Amino acid sequence: MVRGNGASEGRKRRGMNDPIGQAKVILKRYFGYDAFWPLQEEIIGHVLAKKDALVVMPTGGGKSLCYQIPALLFNGLTLVVSPLISLMKDQVDQLRECGVPAIFLNSTVTAAQYRSHVERLNRNAVKLLYVAPETLLMPHTLELLSPLPVDGIAIDEAHCISDWGHDFRPEYRQLAAVRAVFPAAACVALTATATSRVREDIQKTLRIAKAHEFIGSFNRPNLFLEVAPKTSPLEQTLDFLHRYPNESGIIYCFSRRQTEDLAATLQRKGYSVRPYHAGLSEKERTRNQELFIRDDVQIIVATIAFGMGINKSNVRFVVHHDLPKNPESYYQEIGRAGRDGLPAHCLLLFGYQDVQKVKYFIGQKDEHEQRVANILLNTIIGFAETDLCRRVSLLNYFGEPYASPNCGMCDNCRQADKDLADITIPAQMFLSCVKRTGERFGAGHIVEVLRESRSQKVLTFGHEKLSTYGIGKMYSARQWRHLSRQFIQKGLIVQELEHGSLKLTAKAWEVLRGKEPVLGRLEEEKVSLKTQAESEGRFDADLFEILRKKRKEIADQANLPPFTIFHDRTLKEMASRLPQTREELSANYGVGAAKLEKYGDIFLELIRQYCRA
Repeated sequence: MVRGNGASEGRKRRGMNDPIGQAKVILKRYFGYDAFWPLQEEIIGHVLAKKDALVVMPTGGGKSLCYQIPALLFNGLTLVVSPLISLMKDQVDQLRECGVPAIFLNSTVTAAQYRSHVERLNRNAVKLLYVAPETLLMPHTLELLSPLPVDGIAIDEAHCISDWGHDFRPEYRQLAAVRAVFPAAACVALTATATSRVREDIQKTLRIAKAHEFIGSFNRPNLFLEVAPKTSPLEQTLDFLHRYPNESGIIYCFSRRQTEDLAATLQRKGYSVRPYHAGLSEKERTRNQELFIRDDVQIIVATIAFGMGINKSNVRFVVHHDLPKNPESYYQEIGRAGRDGLPAHCLLLFGYQDVQKVKYFIGQKDEHEQRVANILLNTIIGFAETDLCRRVSLLNYFGEPYASPNCGMCDNCRQADKDLADITIPAQMFLSCVKRTGERFGAGHIVEVLRESRSQKVLTFGHEKLSTYGIGKMYSARQWRHLSRQFIQKGLIVQELEHGSLKLTAKAWEVLRGKEPVLGRLEEEKVSLKTQAESEGRFDADLFEILRKKRKEIADQANLPPFTIFHDRTLKEMASRLPQTREELSANYGVGAAKLEKYGDIFLELIRQYCRA
């Protein structure tokens, strides 16, 4: 397994006879980037050697280039399996704008387009073919493709293969049979999030060796993480939106009704907004999503049904109006922000009333599912309550250590005075009770013992005879649960996932011996933030707006989303560097040869006019 750590781990290779040297030329010529991101070079070299790979990278981590660049270097065709029509179209549109010969086959293709695509495939004029798993598995599709030189198979959203994944699709299981049709093709499975169990399932199904696993860092350093107590959610949301005028963003709500109500309220307040949830017709959902992607609508208010396959790079904020059900859902949803690498703001409004909503739905599951779901719910509550660096907490969930105790990009790390209280005594009470009950029980049982409960479970195990029985009556059950989650976040106890039992760590013993104090937060406070402008650095905002309007005009004429022309990051570099020549413009992020030829003179003239004025 290879894991990215933020620094280049690859060997430096030079010369055009070297595949990586050629890959770097393509990276700049077609995509306009000067250097690979972590792990990309290693994966591309691996795939060019015709080796299979499992790639786990967060949203916005650059997974697509790991198969797109090899596709441009292979002699034959690369098949890209994608589950969503909207995602296929976005990716093909972007590739075509970069000058890459790419097409897709799905239900939206007309008979005339299909004949044209087949003709191009037969004369090897296509490098990437995007196709849904259902389409690829059709006999006539395999009959069409089997005579062609297929050098690569990329399976996007590969977690769909596993019934342990969050979006299992039976058709994905059958893709293993497709590999036999194209034995010479390198197979690359890609996903943004996957637990070890899901990764094992993918590897077993597609016969990818464990050693060919590449796991990128889950850290998204450009995302600012904030949790605020949910006191007046509408007013808090309006205050937040006021700070990001004319910016694209997503607001996630718990239910369809909340989604509709909030969207209607924001519309009345003058915001450009549309709802998105499973209760709308497919036509209306598609229309609202398309308006958002094309910057015709600035804000989408949605349930979790929205987001998978959204390739929009300039989402500047994500608001969780309600509590996500687990850390993985939270991570996936905030991952839709800041895909262009620019700062983005992720706000979670946290209220205990939302916990009861989630618990109600958990109660509809079977006993085993309830136990796991409650543990995951407690994990996201702990993340919301923690006084430690939120990035450390989130990355620890995915098994990735974070070197610094202060990320500088979350509310806790930005808060100079955290106003923490000494909670060493309650920590010693709780830890002692965990030990005396044999480290076999969850937090709920420990709280009952501490609060002198006469429950059947306490009496059955004889825990009313323990010295810790009743010593914690000065705190309410809710306060103890709050404290217990802090103890987990601080690494004093760990929770076993299957049964929820608590175990002491080495750090806990230092606390019990009185050698280590414990500080915690008894009340949460709203955090003051730096402005977005301070985080992003200096650029000419007036020029940026001029360039953004021109981008929208060009995109509308071409019937494309604006970000396929240039990313926000590219426009902001233009508005900062003020390039005057094609050579200077080509040095900007995301300006490849094809886009320089198509749009260079248009944007240069705007910049020159602005500078003259």
